[in-house]
Amino acid sequence: MAARILVGTRKGTFIVEKSAAGLWQPRLVGHAGTGVNFVARDPYTGRLWALLGHGHWGAKLSISDDEGATWADAPSQIKYPEGARYIAQDMYEDAASEYGVGWRISTKPAALAKLWIIGFGPGGSVYVGTIPGGLFVSRDGGAHFELNRPLWNHESRGGDLFSGEGTGETKWFGTPASEGGDFAPGIHSIVVDPRNPQRVLVAVSTAGVIETLDGGQTWHSRNKGMILDHTPEPEAEWGHDTHFIELSPGDPDHVWQQNHVGVYYSADGAATWRKVSRPEQGVHFGFPITAHPTRGRTAWVVPGRSDQQRMTIDGGLFVARTEDGGETWQALRNGLPQSCAYDVVYRHALANAGDVVTFGSTTGNLYISEDGGDGWQAVAHNLPPIYSVRFA
Repeated sequence: MAARILVGTRKGTFIVEKSAAGLWQPRLVGHAGTGVNFVARDPYTGRLWALLGHGHWGAKLSISDDEGATWADAPSQIKYPEGARYIAQDMYEDAASEYGVGWRISTKPAALAKLWIIGFGPGGSVYVGTIPGGLFVSRDGGAHFELNRPLWNHESRGGDLFSGEGTGETKWFGTPASEGGDFAPGIHSIVVDPRNPQRVLVAVSTAGVIETLDGGQTWHSRNKGMILDHTPEPEAEWGHDTHFIELSPGDPDHVWQQNHVGVYYSADGAATWRKVSRPEQGVHFGFPITAHPTRGRTAWVVPGRSDQQRMTIDGGLFVARTEDGGETWQALRNGLPQSCAYDVVYRHALANAGDVVTFGSTTGNLYISEDGGDGWQAVAHNLPPIYSVRFA
């Protein structure tokens, strides 16, 4: 049974461990007072990685090779190469527009706004997703990182701006998750296929799901079946606000997605998607999703009300679980507050290790279930706002 959880918060990195007496106990292990956007273990090396947001001092990678007892700056830090630019679309209010908004198009130099997600592959492969929409790759365990230029220069975001002005048009829109306030796109999901490490899926807010089958040399959209029902082009290839994706490692053709406009499920490796929301049950909007490690048709979400009202539905906190590929959902409430609860659960703050499921909220509450979500216990109430939880 999983007995260790890594927790990234607004004010430090915590480890939650189960004691011999069966009690889950959190403790601060590093980065006190510093924002930790994501913390995870490399399953191939055992190294712990923390993605820090120092605010005024910028973003930084931190590593630990002794289970979190000590931390150090990673030997290579993420930095955009000279000449890296991207086409930005900044929204503004426009009363003359049919939709009440307009867009200002400009080309901006790329500057690191946020380290958002880290993923791992065999042979020393480490992937870091950033705002503004960069995928940085290391093939030597993090000793060196390089920007993946085929994705950065992809035609969907305007082509190669290193050597010219490109097409002048991008299908990648922004996310308000940047620490610096810029409305720029960001990569928040990285999934390496356990059967074939040359196949990697990433997800972008706001663009959609993108796949490489050749280790990052070429990239293709994987958005078929997703619907932009709030736009004049609902079946557009690009522009999807995917909040998070995750596949089942032991059943990897099954991929799950929490989208801005609902929950999606794919049984063919993200080649096509099927919407499996149940709005009448409250299963629709949210940020995180997690897939069972071996049963691909099983997943959990933590629903929220809406993007405009980022809080629980009717003041009650619940987790929804499906065991049949989204055909039906169960609302799991036992042990969770059902009144005056206004927790928001971010996209990286839900995880599972089979029957052990955990999530943390922006109100510093950390919950754990050891029976697949049927019953919950509060492990902590007074942590800083929680950005990520991952089993280690």
